[in-house]
Amino acid sequence: MPLSVGNIFNGLFRQYGHITILLLRVIDIAMLISASWVAYYAWHRHVIIDPDHRTVIAIGILSVIIFFEIGQVYRPWRNDAMRGEIARIARAWASALVLVIALVALIRLHFWLGSSYRWIATWGVMGLLFVVSARGLLSCLLRWLHARGLSQGRIIMVGLNNMAMAASHQLNHSPWAGLRVVGYVDDRSSPRIPVGNFALPHKGGLNDLANMVAKEAIEEVWVAFPPHGESRAEAVLYELRHLPVSIRLVIDCFAFRQSKFLSLNAVAGIPTLDISVSPLHGINRYVKEIEDRLLAIVLLMLASPLMLLIAVAIKLSSRGPVFYRQERVGWNNRSFIMLKFRSMPVGVEAKTGPVWAKPSEKRATAMGMLLRKTSLDELPQLINVLKGEMSLVGPRPERPDFVEVFKEQVPNYMKKHMVKAGITGWAQVNGWRGDTDLNRRIEHDLYYIQHWSVWFDLEIALRTIVFGFVSKNAY
Repeated sequence: MPLSVGNIFNGLFRQYGHITILLLRVIDIAMLISASWVAYYAWHRHVIIDPDHRTVIAIGILSVIIFFEIGQVYRPWRNDAMRGEIARIARAWASALVLVIALVALIRLHFWLGSSYRWIATWGVMGLLFVVSARGLLSCLLRWLHARGLSQGRIIMVGLNNMAMAASHQLNHSPWAGLRVVGYVDDRSSPRIPVGNFALPHKGGLNDLANMVAKEAIEEVWVAFPPHGESRAEAVLYELRHLPVSIRLVIDCFAFRQSKFLSLNAVAGIPTLDISVSPLHGINRYVKEIEDRLLAIVLLMLASPLMLLIAVAIKLSSRGPVFYRQERVGWNNRSFIMLKFRSMPVGVEAKTGPVWAKPSEKRATAMGMLLRKTSLDELPQLINVLKGEMSLVGPRPERPDFVEVFKEQVPNYMKKHMVKAGITGWAQVNGWRGDTDLNRRIEHDLYYIQHWSVWFDLEIALRTIVFGFVSKNAY
């Protein structure tokens, strides 16, 4: 997984893109209000919107503010990233509409009983078209300004490293940032090798820097900071001591062996370069908790008749308890007792101890084999989710004996415990469950942790419902 330069410079882009982001927020709200009026006029032929519909519009706008923020709709984009932006907008807008419908049904506005349900459906379609069209026009305008060098802060690089080249490419292809790298200065005579089709013009040596800053209206100087590069930084500071220009250091994050995990962050105002960090901190942790508890309650209510039938079938098919309780390792390496429907005879592991399930063995009962093949033996783990011991979506937990073995065999294995263990996960919906390649499973688990979002959770849950219950690797 390559280093994401966009993630590394996200903090910087937030600083420079705040005007564009603020403009986007205003445009989105204006477009959605306009779409609501157009939809209202199309169905009612009245220019003035009545109070009931105004209430619904207000609820919708408040919902948009919440869900557009959760859905990362206002994160920076590049010229070629509009398709991903449209998907995020559509998901967030659909979620906002679902909340609107739920609240309207709850407060029982009388208009909802009439034909105005067509209005909110029309508003949904037109709102998406209006927002996407407005953003497309804004993107075209920014590209037009970008091509003509208007309203841009000009940057000169001092020296080059991989990160400086990547940063230059990112800035010059992100018109919303309002920054452009015009070239670099370097005293070394050896030519620079461009990355792909992107190259920076060489503007001279370090002695030419002060004149270039003054003559070409350079606003910022970025120093490609090599290891032990204090002397270069001091030389730049000395050359520019008489000029009111901003100076930044571009640290070569590609030099880190684990660079694929890097991202720029700020903790209590202190800048940090994060190498391996759990996504479930701050508000994300509470969002995940609420998501898990609410969905666990709903799923338990829906699944309770089926769970009762399974319990009766287990009791009739073999002696022993309905539930099988097993110690597993979860969040922050804490052990917990995971529940499953019992699929094996009581005491089957008394002689062998913990054993990894193999396709050739016949330890499960006939009923247990059916439960395993359909993954229905996992349903009691909804109780673990409700208790806060597990999550609906996350890396699958292992037994302590296996963890002690795997952590020595698989690099970064223990990082899966940076989030709560899940009933289903990214590895499982991609076929990596049961007796499969452990390294590939961990790769998928770490990918999930790095890219966690509410929408990613919902995607995995949906894929589990559609594709993931029956598996050839479950035995």
